[in-house]
Amino acid sequence: MIEKIKHFYKQLRPYLHLKKPWDAIIIFVLNVLIAIPLFIIIHQNLMDLNWPYQTDRILIFVILITIIQLILNALKRITLISILLYLFSLIYGTLVGNYGFNRVFEDYRAMIFAMQQNPNPQDIIVSKLLPFPNKTRVLKAIEFTNPKVRNFALYATTKHFSDFKTNEKNRKLVQCFAVFKEIKTRFNYVNDPKGREYIAKASETLEHFSGDCDDHAILMAASIRAIGGTPRLIHTGGHIYPEMLIGNNAELEMAILLIKDKLFVKESADKQIHYHIDERGQIWLNLDYTARYPGGPFMSEEILGQLTLD
Repeated sequence: MIEKIKHFYKQLRPYLHLKKPWDAIIIFVLNVLIAIPLFIIIHQNLMDLNWPYQTDRILIFVILITIIQLILNALKRITLISILLYLFSLIYGTLVGNYGFNRVFEDYRAMIFAMQQNPNPQDIIVSKLLPFPNKTRVLKAIEFTNPKVRNFALYATTKHFSDFKTNEKNRKLVQCFAVFKEIKTRFNYVNDPKGREYIAKASETLEHFSGDCDDHAILMAASIRAIGGTPRLIHTGGHIYPEMLIGNNAELEMAILLIKDKLFVKESADKQIHYHIDERGQIWLNLDYTARYPGGPFMSEEILGQLTLD
Protein backbone atom coordinates (compact mmCIF):
# COMPACT_ATOMS: atom_id res chain seq x y z
CA MET A 1 0.00 0.00 0.00
CA ILE A 2 2.80 2.39 0.92
CA GLU A 3 4.59 1.56 -2.32
CA LYS A 4 1.44 2.37 -4.31
CA ILE A 5 1.16 5.75 -2.58
CA LYS A 6 4.80 6.53 -3.32
CA HIS A 7 4.31 5.52 -6.96
CA PHE A 8 1.19 7.68 -7.24
CA TYR A 9 3.03 10.63 -5.71
CA LYS A 10 5.92 10.27 -8.18
CA GLN A 11 3.45 10.33 -11.08
CA LEU A 12 1.64 13.34 -9.66
CA ARG A 13 4.76 15.26 -8.60
CA PRO A 14 5.51 16.95 -11.96
CA TYR A 15 2.00 18.47 -11.99
CA LEU A 16 2.45 19.93 -8.50
CA HIS A 17 5.49 21.94 -9.47
CA LEU A 18 4.87 25.61 -10.28
CA LYS A 19 7.10 27.36 -12.75
CA LYS A 20 9.19 30.32 -11.70
CA PRO A 21 8.47 33.02 -10.74
CA TRP A 22 4.94 31.89 -9.75
CA ASP A 23 6.16 29.71 -6.91
CA ALA A 24 8.04 32.65 -5.37
CA ILE A 25 5.08 35.00 -5.86
CA ILE A 26 2.65 32.62 -4.14
CA ILE A 27 5.06 32.04 -1.26
CA PHE A 28 5.54 35.81 -0.78
CA VAL A 29 1.78 36.52 -0.81
CA LEU A 30 1.25 33.79 1.77
CA ASN A 31 4.11 35.27 3.78
CA VAL A 32 2.42 38.69 3.91
CA LEU A 33 -0.96 37.19 4.87
CA ILE A 34 0.68 35.35 7.78
CA ALA A 35 2.97 38.22 8.81
CA ILE A 36 0.27 40.91 9.18
CA PRO A 37 -1.71 39.30 12.05
CA LEU A 38 1.51 38.10 13.71
CA PHE A 39 2.93 41.61 13.55
CA ILE A 40 -0.23 43.05 15.12
CA ILE A 41 0.11 40.63 18.04
CA ILE A 42 3.81 41.44 18.50
CA HIS A 43 3.18 45.18 18.17
CA GLN A 44 0.52 45.13 20.90
CA ASN A 45 2.61 43.11 23.34
CA LEU A 46 6.06 44.69 22.94
CA MET A 47 7.16 47.87 24.64
CA ASP A 48 7.37 50.86 22.32
CA LEU A 49 11.03 51.93 22.10
CA ASN A 50 10.01 55.33 20.68
CA TRP A 51 12.55 55.16 17.87
CA PRO A 52 12.19 57.94 15.28
CA TYR A 53 9.75 57.27 12.42
CA GLN A 54 8.70 53.98 14.11
CA THR A 55 11.88 52.33 12.86
CA ASP A 56 11.71 49.77 15.69
CA ARG A 57 8.37 48.52 14.32
CA ILE A 58 9.66 48.58 10.75
CA LEU A 59 12.66 46.49 11.81
CA ILE A 60 10.40 43.99 13.60
CA PHE A 61 8.21 43.63 10.51
CA VAL A 62 11.22 43.10 8.22
CA ILE A 63 12.67 40.46 10.55
CA LEU A 64 9.29 38.74 10.80
CA ILE A 65 8.85 38.69 7.01
CA THR A 66 12.37 37.28 6.60
CA ILE A 67 11.86 34.48 9.13
CA ILE A 68 8.51 33.43 7.65
CA GLN A 69 9.97 33.53 4.13
CA LEU A 70 12.82 31.21 5.15
CA ILE A 71 10.40 28.76 6.76
CA LEU A 72 8.03 28.74 3.78
CA ASN A 73 10.91 28.27 1.34
CA ALA A 74 12.23 25.36 3.38
CA LEU A 75 8.80 23.75 3.18
CA LYS A 76 8.05 24.99 -0.33
CA ARG A 77 6.71 21.79 -1.83
CA ILE A 78 4.44 20.98 1.11
CA THR A 79 3.30 24.63 1.23
CA LEU A 80 2.45 24.79 -2.46
CA ILE A 81 0.58 21.47 -2.38
CA SER A 82 -1.42 22.66 0.63
CA ILE A 83 -2.25 25.96 -1.10
CA LEU A 84 -3.42 24.18 -4.26
CA LEU A 85 -5.68 21.84 -2.27
CA TYR A 86 -7.01 24.82 -0.33
CA LEU A 87 -7.75 26.74 -3.53
CA PHE A 88 -9.60 23.75 -4.98
CA SER A 89 -11.72 23.51 -1.82
CA LEU A 90 -12.50 27.26 -1.98
CA ILE A 91 -13.49 27.03 -5.64
CA TYR A 92 -15.80 24.14 -4.78
CA GLY A 93 -17.21 26.05 -1.78
CA THR A 94 -17.82 29.13 -3.92
CA LEU A 95 -19.66 27.13 -6.58
CA VAL A 96 -21.94 25.26 -4.16
CA GLY A 97 -22.56 28.30 -1.95
CA ASN A 98 -20.70 27.16 1.15
CA TYR A 99 -17.39 28.46 2.49
CA GLY A 100 -15.80 30.24 -0.47
CA PHE A 101 -13.49 33.10 -1.39
CA ASN A 102 -15.84 35.82 -0.12
CA ARG A 103 -16.14 34.20 3.30
CA VAL A 104 -12.37 33.79 3.55
CA PHE A 105 -11.86 37.46 2.67
CA GLU A 106 -14.46 38.57 5.22
CA ASP A 107 -13.04 36.32 7.95
CA TYR A 108 -9.49 37.58 7.34
CA ARG A 109 -10.59 41.22 7.49
CA ALA A 110 -12.60 40.50 10.62
CA MET A 111 -9.56 38.94 12.26
CA ILE A 112 -7.42 42.00 11.43
CA PHE A 113 -10.07 44.38 12.80
CA ALA A 114 -10.37 42.36 16.02
CA MET A 115 -6.59 42.22 16.55
CA GLN A 116 -6.40 45.99 16.30
CA GLN A 117 -8.81 46.35 19.21
CA ASN A 118 -7.68 46.65 22.82
CA PRO A 119 -10.94 46.77 24.78
CA ASN A 120 -9.61 45.43 28.11
CA PRO A 121 -12.72 43.33 28.72
CA GLN A 122 -13.72 42.65 32.28
CA ASP A 123 -14.29 39.03 33.28
CA ILE A 124 -17.45 38.55 35.31
CA ILE A 125 -17.16 36.12 38.20
CA VAL A 126 -20.73 34.97 38.87
CA SER A 127 -20.04 33.79 42.41
CA LYS A 128 -19.15 37.35 43.44
CA LEU A 129 -22.25 39.01 42.00
CA LEU A 130 -25.07 40.36 44.14
CA PRO A 131 -28.79 39.58 43.64
CA PHE A 132 -30.25 41.58 40.76
CA PRO A 133 -32.53 44.37 42.08
CA ASN A 134 -36.27 44.02 41.36
CA LYS A 135 -35.53 40.84 39.40
CA THR A 136 -39.13 39.58 39.24
CA ARG A 137 -40.52 42.95 38.14
CA VAL A 138 -37.81 43.40 35.53
CA LEU A 139 -38.37 39.93 34.04
CA LYS A 140 -42.11 40.62 33.75
CA ALA A 141 -41.35 43.96 32.07
CA ILE A 142 -39.22 42.31 29.35
CA GLU A 143 -42.24 41.42 27.21
CA PHE A 144 -40.47 39.92 24.22
CA THR A 145 -43.63 37.98 23.23
CA ASN A 146 -45.81 41.10 23.28
CA PRO A 147 -47.03 41.83 19.70
CA LYS A 148 -46.17 45.54 20.09
CA VAL A 149 -42.58 44.72 21.00
CA ARG A 150 -42.25 42.12 18.26
CA ASN A 151 -43.72 44.47 15.65
CA PHE A 152 -41.38 47.25 16.72
CA ALA A 153 -38.35 44.96 16.38
CA LEU A 154 -39.52 43.90 12.92
CA TYR A 155 -40.00 47.54 11.94
CA ALA A 156 -36.44 48.36 13.06
CA THR A 157 -34.98 45.54 10.95
CA THR A 158 -36.75 46.84 7.83
CA LYS A 159 -35.83 50.47 8.49
CA HIS A 160 -32.11 49.94 9.10
CA PHE A 161 -29.61 47.81 7.16
CA SER A 162 -32.34 45.87 5.31
CA ASP A 163 -30.46 46.39 2.03
CA PHE A 164 -27.19 45.16 3.55
CA LYS A 165 -26.30 41.83 1.95
CA THR A 166 -25.01 39.23 4.36
CA ASN A 167 -25.10 35.49 4.89
CA GLU A 168 -27.60 33.64 7.06
CA LYS A 169 -25.09 33.26 9.88
CA ASN A 170 -24.68 37.04 10.35
CA ARG A 171 -28.25 38.10 9.56
CA LYS A 172 -29.46 37.95 13.16
CA LEU A 173 -26.49 40.00 14.33
CA VAL A 174 -27.17 42.71 11.72
CA GLN A 175 -30.85 42.78 12.68
CA CYS A 176 -30.02 43.17 16.38
CA PHE A 177 -27.75 46.08 15.45
CA ALA A 178 -30.70 47.57 13.55
CA VAL A 179 -32.79 47.40 16.75
CA PHE A 180 -29.98 49.12 18.66
CA LYS A 181 -29.82 51.90 16.06
CA GLU A 182 -33.57 52.55 16.12
CA ILE A 183 -33.77 52.68 19.92
CA LYS A 184 -30.60 54.78 20.13
CA THR A 185 -32.01 57.27 17.62
CA ARG A 186 -35.38 57.70 19.33
CA PHE A 187 -34.86 57.16 23.06
CA ASN A 188 -35.32 60.15 25.36
CA TYR A 189 -33.94 59.93 28.90
CA VAL A 190 -36.46 60.88 31.62
CA ASN A 191 -36.00 60.35 35.36
CA ASP A 192 -38.31 58.22 37.49
CA PRO A 193 -40.77 59.91 39.89
CA LYS A 194 -38.92 61.31 42.90
CA GLY A 195 -38.40 58.76 45.63
CA ARG A 196 -39.76 55.84 43.61
CA GLU A 197 -38.20 53.20 41.35
CA TYR A 198 -40.63 52.98 38.44
CA ILE A 199 -40.10 49.98 36.17
CA ALA A 200 -41.95 50.37 32.88
CA LYS A 201 -42.87 47.41 30.70
CA ALA A 202 -41.27 47.32 27.26
CA SER A 203 -44.62 47.93 25.55
CA GLU A 204 -45.19 50.96 27.79
CA THR A 205 -41.82 52.50 26.94
CA LEU A 206 -42.61 52.07 23.25
CA GLU A 207 -45.45 54.58 23.50
CA HIS A 208 -43.14 57.58 23.98
CA PHE A 209 -39.62 56.09 23.73
CA SER A 210 -38.83 57.75 27.05
CA GLY A 211 -37.64 56.59 30.45
CA ASP A 212 -34.53 56.08 32.53
CA CYS A 213 -31.69 53.58 32.14
CA ASP A 214 -33.62 50.53 33.34
CA ASP A 215 -36.51 51.34 30.97
CA HIS A 216 -34.04 51.58 28.09
CA ALA A 217 -32.36 48.32 29.10
CA ILE A 218 -35.70 46.50 29.37
CA LEU A 219 -36.86 47.74 25.96
CA MET A 220 -33.54 46.82 24.33
CA ALA A 221 -33.51 43.37 25.91
CA ALA A 222 -37.13 42.66 24.96
CA SER A 223 -36.67 43.82 21.35
CA ILE A 224 -33.49 41.83 20.81
CA ARG A 225 -35.04 38.74 22.39
CA ALA A 226 -38.10 39.16 20.15
CA ILE A 227 -35.99 38.55 17.03
CA GLY A 228 -33.92 35.67 18.38
CA GLY A 229 -31.03 37.44 20.11
CA THR A 230 -29.81 36.67 23.63
CA PRO A 231 -29.64 39.77 25.85
CA ARG A 232 -28.79 40.31 29.49
CA LEU A 233 -28.87 43.25 31.90
CA ILE A 234 -25.91 44.46 33.98
CA HIS A 235 -26.44 46.20 37.33
CA THR A 236 -23.71 48.59 38.49
CA GLY A 237 -25.32 50.09 41.57
CA GLY A 238 -26.75 53.31 40.19
CA HIS A 239 -27.13 52.15 36.60
CA ILE A 240 -28.54 49.27 34.54
CA TYR A 241 -27.60 48.63 30.93
CA PRO A 242 -28.11 45.88 28.33
CA GLU A 243 -25.60 43.60 26.65
CA MET A 244 -26.02 41.13 23.79
CA LEU A 245 -24.45 37.70 23.46
CA ILE A 246 -21.94 37.57 20.61
CA GLY A 247 -20.39 34.17 21.26
CA ASN A 248 -16.79 33.13 20.73
CA ASN A 249 -13.74 35.03 19.45
CA ALA A 250 -14.44 34.26 15.80
CA GLU A 251 -17.97 35.66 16.14
CA LEU A 252 -16.56 38.72 17.91
CA GLU A 253 -14.22 39.31 14.97
CA MET A 254 -17.17 39.34 12.58
CA ALA A 255 -19.16 41.66 14.88
CA ILE A 256 -16.27 44.12 14.99
CA LEU A 257 -15.97 44.04 11.20
CA LEU A 258 -19.69 44.74 10.80
CA ILE A 259 -19.61 47.61 13.30
CA LYS A 260 -16.43 49.36 12.18
CA ASP A 261 -16.39 48.67 8.46
CA LYS A 262 -20.05 48.28 7.45
CA LEU A 263 -22.81 49.55 9.74
CA PHE A 264 -21.46 52.13 12.21
CA VAL A 265 -18.38 53.40 10.37
CA LYS A 266 -18.58 57.07 11.39
CA GLU A 267 -19.74 56.45 14.95
CA SER A 268 -17.00 53.89 15.68
CA ALA A 269 -14.13 55.51 13.75
CA ASP A 270 -10.90 55.28 15.79
CA LYS A 271 -12.93 53.93 18.73
CA GLN A 272 -12.58 50.73 20.72
CA ILE A 273 -15.15 47.94 20.96
CA HIS A 274 -16.12 47.21 24.57
CA TYR A 275 -17.42 43.91 25.82
CA HIS A 276 -17.40 41.51 28.76
CA ILE A 277 -16.36 37.87 28.93
CA ASP A 278 -18.37 35.67 31.25
CA GLU A 279 -17.23 32.69 33.30
CA ARG A 280 -17.87 30.33 30.35
CA GLY A 281 -15.79 32.38 27.93
CA GLN A 282 -18.83 33.81 26.14
CA ILE A 283 -18.54 37.40 24.85
CA TRP A 284 -21.23 40.02 25.56
CA LEU A 285 -21.32 43.33 23.68
CA ASN A 286 -22.21 46.61 25.42
CA LEU A 287 -25.50 48.19 24.21
CA ASP A 288 -25.85 51.00 26.75
CA TYR A 289 -27.89 54.08 25.82
CA THR A 290 -24.74 56.18 26.37
CA ALA A 291 -22.95 54.34 23.52
CA ARG A 292 -23.22 55.74 19.99
CA TYR A 293 -22.51 52.34 18.45
CA PRO A 294 -22.74 48.69 19.61
CA GLY A 295 -19.72 48.06 21.80
CA GLY A 296 -19.34 51.72 22.80
CA PRO A 297 -17.66 52.77 26.08
CA PHE A 298 -19.10 51.58 29.38
CA MET A 299 -20.75 54.25 31.51
CA SER A 300 -19.54 52.39 34.60
CA GLU A 301 -16.92 49.65 34.94
CA GLU A 302 -18.38 48.41 38.23
CA ILE A 303 -20.44 45.23 38.02
CA LEU A 304 -22.66 44.20 40.93
CA GLY A 305 -25.18 41.89 39.28
CA GLN A 306 -26.42 40.42 36.02
CA LEU A 307 -29.72 39.12 34.67
CA THR A 308 -29.54 36.84 31.62
CA LEU A 309 -32.46 35.93 29.36
CA ASP A 310 -31.93 32.37 28.13
